[in-house]
Amino acid sequence: MAVPARHTEIHRADRIGWLRAAVLGANDGIVSTASLVIGIAASHASPCQVLLAGVAGLVAGAMSMAAGEYVSVSSQADTERADLARETKELATDRAHEHEELAGIYRARGLDAELADRVAEQLMVHDALGAHARDELGITDMHSARPVQAAFASAATFAVGAAMPLLTILLAPAAHAGEVVAGTSLVFLAVLGGVAAQAGGAPVAAAALRVTFWGALAMALTAAAGAWFGATA
Repeated sequence: MAVPARHTEIHRADRIGWLRAAVLGANDGIVSTASLVIGIAASHASPCQVLLAGVAGLVAGAMSMAAGEYVSVSSQADTERADLARETKELATDRAHEHEELAGIYRARGLDAELADRVAEQLMVHDALGAHARDELGITDMHSARPVQAAFASAATFAVGAAMPLLTILLAPAAHAGEVVAGTSLVFLAVLGGVAAQAGGAPVAAAALRVTFWGALAMALTAAAGAWFGATA
């Protein structure tokens, strides 16, 4: 008797939390640091001044990303905890209503009334809070807020992204540092967009183009500002 082939599926939804923070951090690191050094270079600053500005931008940006992610995701975590606490109280004081509420959710999803009632009953016996958290509140372990993880991921990836234009400054000719940083940073952004899309199962070309476009726009505007204020200083 032939053994049926095992059906395996690869899902990427569990990557959403860390992937979002990592891509945001690296993208911001490349764009903000490259734009900063390009703007400073366009103002005719010395190579040392350009490098110093880039290093300061790396440190400040990494800390800002960490703090911003931690505060933002902590707020989400606080909301989730408050919702779960309220749901726990309601389950303890009015379980019949909570059962009907859960059954109503399943009826709305297409189950007939009798089956929806049985499913709600069995799930509440197994894990009432988990069932309501998942199906009523949309809270799951996969997508729950993790502030510390998001903060470290954002700070670390920002620093990695910001280091790329800084290394380019060290290797590029001083007279053409701005142009070289702009070109290499756009390549870095295209690669980042493609890799992130590949990891998330999204179209690679569209993601790379989107990231590169906004990076180029930021660098162009910063270079224009640097040239303008450098000329009028």
